[in-house]
Amino acid sequence: MTSREPDAMLVLEDGTTLRGKGFGAYGESFGEMVFNTGMTGYQETLTDPSYCGQIVAMTAPHIGNTGINDTDPESHRVWVSGYVIREPARLASSWRAQRSLEAELKAQGITGVAVAGTRALTMRLRERGAMRAAVSTVEENPERLLERVLASPGMTGADLARIVTTPHPYTVSPPHGTKTRFRVAAVDLGIKNATPRNMALRGIEVRVLPATVTAEEILATDADGVFFSNGPGDPAAAGYAVAAMRGVLDAGLPIFGICFGSQILSRAIGLDTYKLRYGHRGVNQPVMDLATGRVYITSHNHGFAAALPPEAAEERDPTGTWVHVPPGARKPFDTPYGAAAVTHVNLNDGVVEGIKLLDRPAFSVQYHPEAAPGPHDAVDLFDQFAALMDATR
Repeated sequence: MTSREPDAMLVLEDGTTLRGKGFGAYGESFGEMVFNTGMTGYQETLTDPSYCGQIVAMTAPHIGNTGINDTDPESHRVWVSGYVIREPARLASSWRAQRSLEAELKAQGITGVAVAGTRALTMRLRERGAMRAAVSTVEENPERLLERVLASPGMTGADLARIVTTPHPYTVSPPHGTKTRFRVAAVDLGIKNATPRNMALRGIEVRVLPATVTAEEILATDADGVFFSNGPGDPAAAGYAVAAMRGVLDAGLPIFGICFGSQILSRAIGLDTYKLRYGHRGVNQPVMDLATGRVYITSHNHGFAAALPPEAAEERDPTGTWVHVPPGARKPFDTPYGAAAVTHVNLNDGVVEGIKLLDRPAFSVQYHPEAAPGPHDAVDLFDQFAALMDATR
């Protein structure tokens, strides 16, 4: 960053203003300001539909060194509204790179800013919570930009799954030579490419369906199981997905949900969801499996979560933090579909990370087993889904 007059700025809804160098497309963008703690995987992050409507700040100091390729995207486009980094790479040095990160942002019309204060920005968001913001290379007056930030919509109540979903069904088949063992209907609430690919590698043919698909349409596929994907927005605004989930639960088909899909399952069985202060976004979130006590390092991208059932509330300390839960400490709670239990919790803040119905073949987790990007600790959840379908069939 030179000493010349900065040519871009970031303004948060609390008035915080950071000035820096424009990075990406010329213009401005609005969205919810969040941060991602991943040290790698920026291309997968940019193309994750769950980031629709958000301006993403990367906490890693150097972004762009491996460039952009046509193999790693998790969808057909970049979904972030804006991008904030500390220092852009001057060269894309990977042998897999086909173009630079900045060239890709420019081509897709994504406005970004490089600022020296990404650490201060992250601390601000941790203290105050995620908030509305704007990145601009055209506005010089922060007060005028702030006025438009305050007039922009927030994430609470946002129905974004309709925006990011596939407009038409499509099928991902197992690789040539791999026997098809199961057929799954996947409700695309913001699905990533790696998810059906992981299932296909296990002999699962995946029929990806639009977010607004009905239970009747899902059941008409004659699938062995149903998958509800990750996605953006407020689960309370996706009543259509909750209705579809309930219809599938009524039919008794095996269900697996991740991230947004886990929140949809939670609402379908009568739990509330709430907005987290600054969410979980990154590839280093510790999650405990309460049945075994094993801790998984997992990939996350969500700003909402399921409210802990009252029956399990005493397992938290007075501050509300789930500091320690011994293996097997799963207190069932009642739902319209029989007993259910919390199966996983986040060890950083006690957020519910997994739910399982005890009387029906349905389970979900709040994190991303497809690990794109991220660790592969939880990839066996796809095998658990296959085993559930096998046992039910």
